[in-house]
Amino acid sequence: MDKHSGLRCWLLSAYRADSHGAWAEWLQSSQPQVEWHCLELPGRHFRWRIRGNPLSWLDRLPAQAPDLILATSMVDLATLRGLHPRLAHVPAIYYFHENQFAYPLSENQVKSVEPQMVQIYGALSAQRLLFNSAFNRDSFLAGVERLMNKMPDATPAGISTRLKRKSAVCPVPVTPIAPGSEKDEQLIVWNHRWEYDKAPERFAAAMIELDRSGVDFRLALLGPRHARTPESLSRLRSLLPDRIVADGKLPLHSYQELLGRAGIVVSTALHEFQGLSVMEAVSAGARPLVPDDLCYPEQYAEPYRYRPGDQDALAGRLAEWLTRGLPPAADVSAWYDSELTRRWSQLLTPQQMI
Repeated sequence: MDKHSGLRCWLLSAYRADSHGAWAEWLQSSQPQVEWHCLELPGRHFRWRIRGNPLSWLDRLPAQAPDLILATSMVDLATLRGLHPRLAHVPAIYYFHENQFAYPLSENQVKSVEPQMVQIYGALSAQRLLFNSAFNRDSFLAGVERLMNKMPDATPAGISTRLKRKSAVCPVPVTPIAPGSEKDEQLIVWNHRWEYDKAPERFAAAMIELDRSGVDFRLALLGPRHARTPESLSRLRSLLPDRIVADGKLPLHSYQELLGRAGIVVSTALHEFQGLSVMEAVSAGARPLVPDDLCYPEQYAEPYRYRPGDQDALAGRLAEWLTRGLPPAADVSAWYDSELTRRWSQLLTPQQMI
């Protein structure tokens, strides 16, 4: 007997960042009843990817149309359908790992409305919109509303309302990491990209302030970084060398082992649509300390949140935890793959979009 349900689904991911790739692989392995055809493009050259993916795939699509399309919001779905009329009536789910209305620009980036328009057209073209958090959904819909209100004329009414009607939240699942047999409650983990949108300079400033207070702690500086060392990382290496017990992107087993030992995981993010790296650490028993905005309020109670952008508040809360003891463990089991596999299975049917 064929193991597939008969549903043929194209999974289109136009920007394979680490989390996007892990999600695509999990989806294919956890939903074996679906006959998958996956097309991905490397996670680089953002401007070209978000506008050029229909060209990149122009001659790569299978001859037979699928029963369902699952496309990430980096896919220019409206153009793709226009270039391939046989796809016009195929039901499509548009999945938002992020949205371009709530993504902060670096000082080296030029502001452009094009990425936002790609996502608006893609959302209008799809039958169902899924978001990895309520913050992602709400910031997208609010951004659409603001942009439409700025346009000079000839804008149809109620675009954001139309999109809201077909929107739902379905997170990227987290595979929990087993806590270690020994915990180091003084070990603070940073497991994010060392890039502008994660504000590593704020983290570095808070750690230096914490060191000056005389509190005992250790640092694990994880996450990917470019060949050119970020200034924030250089400062920590220079000023706090004796505090650092790990520095670099570790092999998976070593990474998971360290998370299982850590007492605290910190975020200073300027943008976070789901916060998978924090969730992974929390699943292993680390206590989260995160900004009181973005996606975090829907995940963590008030004791785990500090005033956004306030490095003094971050350092102060850490000092309190490190000297008086950690708060109770946070619970992120609602985001585990064991909880979300059935939800994704229910969504992956064309009947859900009628």
